[in-house]
Amino acid sequence: MDERKEIGLNEQTAEKDPFKQFEVWYNEIQKSGTAEPTAMIIATANKKGIPTVRTVLLKSYDKQGFVFFTNYESRKGHDLAENHSAAILFLWKEEKRQVRISGSIVKTSKEESEKYFRSRPIESQLGAWASKQSSVIPNREHLIQNYEKYKRQFEGKEIPLPPNWGGYRVIPEEFEFWQGRENRLHDRICYIIKGKEWHISRLSP
Repeated sequence: MDERKEIGLNEQTAEKDPFKQFEVWYNEIQKSGTAEPTAMIIATANKKGIPTVRTVLLKSYDKQGFVFFTNYESRKGHDLAENHSAAILFLWKEEKRQVRISGSIVKTSKEESEKYFRSRPIESQLGAWASKQSSVIPNREHLIQNYEKYKRQFEGKEIPLPPNWGGYRVIPEEFEFWQGRENRLHDRICYIIKGKEWHISRLSP
């Protein structure tokens, strides 16, 4: 029998702080061998309320929020300039778990963006310069030519942070932890911030 089917989530025994509950699950997932444990789906919407969704990678998290990095001129960047609300979702199928988080979003500081940018492989740094994310291009060769142009330009030099590239921090206002159970009687534990306190409730599956 697969013991994971017997794992439950209880509002009485779950961590009172959703960040701590996330940390418990996240640490377990990292040890489990799950593919791409940092992959998170992020949904944004423009000022008209038209949504878009895509997958990004979680780079860090703490009590201030969940951080990812991207091109500020991308589709999601334009959405977030018009509408500062977002929702993210972690799906860990092997463990029958998902975590949904929604709230507001802000840019990280330039210092934080630069620190992460410096940690990236040189090829990824060049790629950030070469790709004007979400823009229409004539063909793949155009992208490769851009890459080679910046490779020559920065050869032997420290590659600077592109002015249109950096991080965002999702500041949670609501968490939902979902644990799959037999007979579709899943566990759904919701945390909502009220003032400075998190309030926990169980949702019907």
